[in-house]
Amino acid sequence: MIRNPILPGFNADPSICCVGEDYYIATSTFEWYPGVQIHHSRDLVNWRLVARPLNRAGLLDMRGNPDSCGIWAPCLSHADGRFWLVYTDVKRLDGAFKDAHNYITTCTTIDGDWSDRIYVNSSGFDPSLFHDDDGRKYFMNMQWNHRGEGTGGNPKHASFDGILLQEWSAARGLFGPVRNVYAGSPRGLSEAPHIFKRKGWYYMTVAEGGTGYDHAVTMARSRDIWGPYETQPDGHLLCAAEAPDHPIQRTGHGQIVETHWGETYHTFLMGRPLPGRFCPMGRETGIERCVWGDDDWLYLQAGGRLARLEVPSPTDAMPAPETASRDVFDGSRLPDAFQWLRTPEPSRIFALGDGALSLFGRESIGSWFEQALVARRQEHFQYRAETRVEFAPETYQQAAGLTTYYNRSKFHALMVTHEPGQGRVLSIMSCLGDWPEGALSFALAAPVALGAGPVELAVEVDHASQQFFWRQGGDWQAIGPALDASLISDEGGRGEHASFTGAFVGMVAFDVTGQGLPARFSHFNYIPKASKAAR
Repeated sequence: MIRNPILPGFNADPSICCVGEDYYIATSTFEWYPGVQIHHSRDLVNWRLVARPLNRAGLLDMRGNPDSCGIWAPCLSHADGRFWLVYTDVKRLDGAFKDAHNYITTCTTIDGDWSDRIYVNSSGFDPSLFHDDDGRKYFMNMQWNHRGEGTGGNPKHASFDGILLQEWSAARGLFGPVRNVYAGSPRGLSEAPHIFKRKGWYYMTVAEGGTGYDHAVTMARSRDIWGPYETQPDGHLLCAAEAPDHPIQRTGHGQIVETHWGETYHTFLMGRPLPGRFCPMGRETGIERCVWGDDDWLYLQAGGRLARLEVPSPTDAMPAPETASRDVFDGSRLPDAFQWLRTPEPSRIFALGDGALSLFGRESIGSWFEQALVARRQEHFQYRAETRVEFAPETYQQAAGLTTYYNRSKFHALMVTHEPGQGRVLSIMSCLGDWPEGALSFALAAPVALGAGPVELAVEVDHASQQFFWRQGGDWQAIGPALDASLISDEGGRGEHASFTGAFVGMVAFDVTGQGLPARFSHFNYIPKASKAAR
């Protein structure tokens, strides 16, 4: 049995690729570095992270990218003996423009060194590369229209101006005519095109309705790759908009895969909202089993348009049990669960060695350029995270600690810092969804004095509430009030249509004096509530 989500925690925009008996899913990472997550499975039930390919400046540099920009909607494929990865680096979110640059990189192995990026175009985002059976390749992306209402091809939302298609080759780049081949259905906001060929039909799937609760997967088909494309007459393959109480919401943006077992599945992004419709895990990856009808249209095996929490699998594999993780920073490599923000020069913000992860305080928490924050995804509604920090600040402009973080306007942080006349203290700083100003709030009536030596910090998250804890050699003590964890979500603050990632928990440091004061973290525990032991 497959249990959805198959990739819990922020894993949006899944592109699936089958190579023999191996299955790979590439997902968006937005401003988190390295770019693109690729998971592998041989049973569609259990998935393992095997690569984050965009791991150097020759492939990705996001310094200065606003929150929720960066890597949008990768497309992973395999042809000509190599993997092909197509991706967008979005440089602007607000206003009329997007400034979305599309690239291609390739590699003979999924976990190897990918080639330096090849620039393709900037006419819109969500690019895709289709390899036809005659060897020709076609590049697609949605076209972004900056001109305002009434000027686009779909009246639902003028900025989403249809799907562009053009032939591409490694030798020539884009060549021949560029054509707008599909304007979308009446739901509008058509994006994320993927083409799948079967029985002489070119099937195009697109995401529609935006990334929130009106999201959907829409299908269209044509006998000619250039169109015209007809939309599936029964409407959308996946959509939960008319079932607000269904446990899986926001279904959309995925891709068809026909398995070596002879069955058809479709990936999709999904949300699991808390009461009040807050998704702290952001947009996760799910999968559904499908069937081809006698009319040669694709349908969900279970009927209807709603994705299920449990889906029949092609094998007798069962989901692996959930376990806690304890990462001890005693090696030379950052554990796989962790990422950082934007920069291709991680040595400027952290180093591993001498039994610790050292964060070098740089710019402020929430900086879009050089922020020392190393964190992992929240994957459960209830969890506890723990770490220990050694840090000797000499001014309130230096701080380091534990954070639950979404972006610069949505976070809570328990920080070791310094107060004049008091010395080293603990303080809680938050940004309570205050976009765009980013005003700070301080939950403690007064900072808590610390003794000499390391400090252990912890946080417990229980659905929409969280509580910080600390200790220095004794028992754990709660610090501060229970805090609102629901704002660390897609819907918190500015809202779902401009918040595309998910909640993280991790370690952070800043030193706005410019001296780069280090903070040493010895370990990091992430413990789902149901788990009994760390590995």
